[in-house]
Amino acid sequence: MSNQKPDSPSADTLASAAKQAGKKGPPPVHLWNPPFCGDLDMRIARDGTWWYLGTPMGRKELVKLFSSILRKDGDDYFLVTPVEKVGITVDDAPFVAVDFEVSGEGRDQTLTFTTHVDDTATAGPDHPIRVVRDPETGEPSPYILIRANLEALIDRKSFYRLVDIGSHEDHDGECWFGLWSSGTFFPIIPSAELP
Repeated sequence: MSNQKPDSPSADTLASAAKQAGKKGPPPVHLWNPPFCGDLDMRIARDGTWWYLGTPMGRKELVKLFSSILRKDGDDYFLVTPVEKVGITVDDAPFVAVDFEVSGEGRDQTLTFTTHVDDTATAGPDHPIRVVRDPETGEPSPYILIRANLEALIDRKSFYRLVDIGSHEDHDGECWFGLWSSGTFFPIIPSAELP
């Protein structure tokens, strides 16, 4: 993405518009189709830190506000209000799942994740878990869909806890190690590849 254009909106104008739009619940960003106003020098790092003009944003309330107007169209991320749409950079996933709660056991188990901006999602058909493995190192990167094309990277400590409650199941004719939640099995790694 290119640098912010002189006539593109500032973080302050976006924050003001987001506050207005979110007064009666989550802003319906999926319904808005404003004109594209350029790119903003804003970036979400892999660890979930939001950066603006090269400086980390320290106020959680402001980060939560911006995250409420975040939208992904294709491979690109935007902050969207009823009157403007600006591009931002996302290094990996826009959110980080920093914790989860387990209810039930086995196939009746549910896993409810909480992100660093206090969104929650219960893994299941509408909020699938997926794992991407680095082609060179084999290192897993687990994700959960939080809302409309926006995923959270599951942090390392949570992933280790998930591994402790995983099970081996038949999936597409092969034995996989994975997780149950909301009646859905999410495969993580073929059992044959485990030590």
